[in-house]
Formats: sequence, C-alpha cells, structure tokens
Amino acid sequence: MATQSLYRRFRPRKFSELYGQDHVVRALRNAVINGREGQAYLFSGPRGTGKTTTARILAKVLNCENPIEGEPCCVCDSCKAVEVGTSYDVLELDAASNNGVQEIRDIIEAAALTSPGRHRVFILDEVHMLTRGAEAALLKTLEEPPAQVVFVLATTDPQKISETIRSRVQHLQFH
Repeated sequence: MATQSLYRRFRPRKFSELYGQDHVVRALRNAVINGREGQAYLFSGPRGTGKTTTARILAKVLNCENPIEGEPCCVCDSCKAVEVGTSYDVLELDAASNNGVQEIRDIIEAAALTSPGRHRVFILDEVHMLTRGAEAALLKTLEEPPAQVVFVLATTDPQKISETIRSRVQHLQFH
C-alpha cells in the first residue's frame, strides 16, 4: 500500500470543499456557470490559504467533460488527469525557481499550441519572483491571450508584481 501525505489526501477536489474562501468560490463558480471565465486571474494571499489548490480546481472544471453547477465531476478522464498532474491542458510553473525570460517564452509558445481540452490553463505559482524581463514577456501574452487560454497567477506578495500586470488580471484575494 502506497503512503500519501495528509495534505495530498485531504486536499480539496471541488470548490464546495474549499473552506474560508466563500467570496472566491462564488466568483469562480458563477463565472464558470455563466460561461464568462476570465482569461487571467491573480490569486493573492498568505501561504496555505488554498491559492494553488483553487487554481487546480478551476483548471479541472474548465476542462471537465461533465461539469455540475460550476463544479468538476472528478470522475471523467480530464478531471483525473488534472488531479494526477498528467493533463496536457494544464501546465504549472513554480516561478520562484523558473523565473527567467526563457521559461516565460516557453509558456508563450505552449499557449499558442492547440489543446485536446476546452481550455489551456497555465498556473504560475509565486509569480512575484519573476524577473522584470520575464514579466515583460508575460505582459504581451496577458494583453492578447489566445482564445482558449487561461492564466492563473498566484502570489503571496501582489505588491511586488508590476502594476501593468495587475491591471490586466482579475484579482481575487484569499484570507
């Protein structure tokens, strides 16, 4: 029997399993239900408040084959692939260790490719660690993103992100 860490075993799989972030859950579920998903989000808040988990749930529901009232079904192939980290439609980047221009250019190239799912979701964690050059490279894509691409930028320090990038995203604050 394989062991699994507690935080992975009990990590929320749906929006309804997230606690303490009702305003974020309401905004994202309503956007999905109404087909008005944003193309770029900024999730900010202290460590451990569920920013990355929420980004994964959003990625899951955007590509879910059978979404139910703004929630992922968690049983279709797309949902399972996102959960185990093998989805071609979801790319996560830890910007703390991959913070250069080339890494962002790689994302921009990947964003231009077609995707088997409905949306291509790029989750950039600790985005405040990007270099200024990397931010500039990302900005062009945020201004004119490909049609089915969604960016989720997560950070503990939103004030370290350029004002120009912050003005191009929907900012959701976690508590």
